[in-house]
Amino acid sequence: MERTASQSPAERLEHLILEAQRRAPLDVAQFLLKESDETVGAVLKHLQSAPGYRILMRFPEDRRHRIVQFAGDHVGDPWSVAQGFPEDSVGRLMEPVVAVFSPDLTVREAVGKIRQWVHETLITYGYVIDEQEHLLGVLTMRELLLAEPDTRLADVMLRDPFWVRADLSVSDAMKEVVYRHYPVYPVCDAGGRLVGIVHGFMLFEHQKFEISAQAGRMVGVGKEEHALTGWRRSLFMRHPWLQLNLVTAFLAAFVVSLFEETIAQVVVLAAFLPVLAGQSGNTGCQSLAVTIRALTLDEFKPGVFRQVLAKETLLGTLNGAIVGVVAAIAMIAYAINAGAAEPVTLGLVVFLAMTGACVASGMTGVLVPVTLQRLGADPATASSIFLTTATDVVSMGLFLWLASLLVL
Repeated sequence: MERTASQSPAERLEHLILEAQRRAPLDVAQFLLKESDETVGAVLKHLQSAPGYRILMRFPEDRRHRIVQFAGDHVGDPWSVAQGFPEDSVGRLMEPVVAVFSPDLTVREAVGKIRQWVHETLITYGYVIDEQEHLLGVLTMRELLLAEPDTRLADVMLRDPFWVRADLSVSDAMKEVVYRHYPVYPVCDAGGRLVGIVHGFMLFEHQKFEISAQAGRMVGVGKEEHALTGWRRSLFMRHPWLQLNLVTAFLAAFVVSLFEETIAQVVVLAAFLPVLAGQSGNTGCQSLAVTIRALTLDEFKPGVFRQVLAKETLLGTLNGAIVGVVAAIAMIAYAINAGAAEPVTLGLVVFLAMTGACVASGMTGVLVPVTLQRLGADPATASSIFLTTATDVVSMGLFLWLASLLVL
């Protein structure tokens, strides 16, 4: 959608509007992504409410707030309603419902209304509500097509339909809809009143984005940051975590400084410090990844925490011992080649330190995210920082302490 030299701003806008009317919301959002917020809002202002709102929802959260200022009430009003619901809730993803009917209408009357509405938006289901707007039933196009024209909607609707609450988190909603796979779900408030609809693909895309964002949050990259986010905003979001990581790194350095004399007398120890830290860190990351996945999928039912902690402790012991044997052999060979005293004892120190560090890192990989969640913090945001600190302190401290105890 490159702008040609012969196009004026007005012609460019007209061209964008025409393309937006022809294409699917995802495609429209893609070619509008590089346009200014004012231009995007001007395009959405010339579209029907439903497609305009769907295009808006394809933009990053920070841009939506600015785009709605230029998009007009038909897009801005549904957006304002959505902002009244908790972040990451179904209500934030819902859009206004159009095909709403009284149960006393006939099939002929409903079809007549649908024929008018389809010029403005895609209609998948119709929704039957009472005078208080409580959801009574759902109408499928198949039932309307096969029913007699004078049949009341109350007689052809699907009663007691499945719906999701607007204040329900997307992750909890996904657990309820995962086996249903409907294209559209009605959204109701706590009292069962119909307040909107949410498309299945929006739920799945949002959940996919949440899962993909975990890797970034673990190193201080927020889910609000995208590839095209400005460098100033990216710096503001990332840098505080780097400062926190620096502070925790000083703690590991302090532990090492306590054993300066040990390192000075047994120089070969310095070569294996990064080996221990790296191996125990990888063990902890494996445990951390499994734990965060379990928290995301709500697998920590009563009694499960102890089982997971025991399993990761056992895995840390076994993996640490097996890797420790290989590392011990390497230490013995290195010590002999370097002419260090007591190479076998040094190998034993490496074996014990590797085993103990992997046990501690496996346990920490479970304890840190669970503790953060219970304290109300996002376990994916800071877990890796605390895990790295714990594994560095334990692995290096244990290694140097054992060397001081057994070698010197």
